[in-house]
Amino acid sequence: MKRIKIPIEEAVGEEIPHDFTKISPAEGFKGAYFKKGHIITKEDIPKLKAIGKNYIYKLILDEDELHEDDFAKAIAPYLAGKNITFSKEPEEGKITFFADIDGLFRLNRKAVINLNRIEITSFPTIHDRFPVKKGYKVAAFRIIPLVAKKKVLDRALKIAKEPLIWVDEYKIKKASVIITGTEVYEGRIKDKFLPKIRRKLANFGVEVERSVILPDDIRRIRDKFLEFSDSEFVIITGGSSVDPDDVSKRALKRAGVKFIREGNPIQPANNLSIGYFNDTVVCVVPAGAIFYKATAFDILLPRILTKDKITKRDIAEYSIGGLCHFCKVCVYPVCPFGKV
Repeated sequence: MKRIKIPIEEAVGEEIPHDFTKISPAEGFKGAYFKKGHIITKEDIPKLKAIGKNYIYKLILDEDELHEDDFAKAIAPYLAGKNITFSKEPEEGKITFFADIDGLFRLNRKAVINLNRIEITSFPTIHDRFPVKKGYKVAAFRIIPLVAKKKVLDRALKIAKEPLIWVDEYKIKKASVIITGTEVYEGRIKDKFLPKIRRKLANFGVEVERSVILPDDIRRIRDKFLEFSDSEFVIITGGSSVDPDDVSKRALKRAGVKFIREGNPIQPANNLSIGYFNDTVVCVVPAGAIFYKATAFDILLPRILTKDKITKRDIAEYSIGGLCHFCKVCVYPVCPFGKV
């Protein structure tokens, strides 16, 4: 690569060689002020000087070199998997990737790390298994220098033989809810679980098709579960702690539910348990989930809704990052809670 240095006053008619960035905290602006390919006019000169451009460096690339924009455009289609879109033109040498649906962001962790080990490549992403809305920014790619050798692109493309990022769709659209607790059933306290469960499910486009409040009675809970078991997803709240009258899980096991494991290492909501009854996903949510904004239920719910098969090992791995920071202002899920 060769650079020909031209004083800005003599650069009228010259082409901008790459996006020129303007950073102005006062204006709340950081971005491309002049785009690559823009032909400089006399009126542009004071604006260019204001962002520190006293010279233009005309680029002459060697045959084995690529401009940052061309590198990003060449690799972007290989990085993006299902339900991912990306900007068709780079800005400041960067292609940005977005979720094309509401769903669960996924990535090939090993491949992402290997791509970033090339040193001149930059491909940061959000966390794996992060719930996203359509249009959410999930990743960005650029090379760090202005120019790279074509052989570097070849190396990157070998890593991207299969997509590195994608979004899994939420497959479960309806759920049934069984609220347990004799004190709620008899009207001594008002049920606060169902409204909260409805809100959480609605955030993922899931409708509560049936709900009921039952006392802490093994037979009645078992029978109602069997009645509801034609649902894709059944949630049972309460009755999951250590007291003898916490009978929800016992009732479900009598009905034939097979739990992955009883309880989990995440706090809060250690007593949340996930199981299966034929094709029905079953989730027992402890009473503590009423109090906290984010619990094990919030961490595992998006995976359940994509029908991701959760294993004992998966659950154990949530021990790292599975302790809530109990911040005064909760910003979950944009926080480290539940990020393995």
